Amino acid sequence: QVLLVESGGGLVQAGGSLRLSCAASGGTFGRYVMGWFRQAPGKQRELVARISWNYGLTYYADSAKGRFTISRDLAKNAVYLQMNSLKPEDTAVYYCAASGGSFFSAAVSEYDYWGQGTQVTVSS
Repeated sequence: QVLLVESGGGLVQAGGSLRLSCAASGGTFGRYVMGWFRQAPGKQRELVARISWNYGLTYYADSAKGRFTISRDLAKNAVYLQMNSLKPEDTAVYYCAASGGSFFSAAVSEYDYWGQGTQVTVSS
């Protein structure tokens, strides 16, 4: 059974940084795509970034491009999201997810496993 556990969220002032971590266990993730999603109050859950386990290919939403960096540590079975230059509009619950589909998996429905979420709040 695959288990994903996020950590690293918190309260930060605008312009600050946070690094989110996702610890994965219970499965073989070599051909999986790992994604970071976020959901703000009153909004739909949206893809922030994704990375392939095997090759480290990355994708970023326009809102994250240039500010966020997704990475993975294969030895630790961990995925990270480094968030810099944070803005109040980045405030959301951030979720780690795993997809057994293609690198192009972007929809919530395409992801098979989800973490519990970690709150990120950016004050103005």
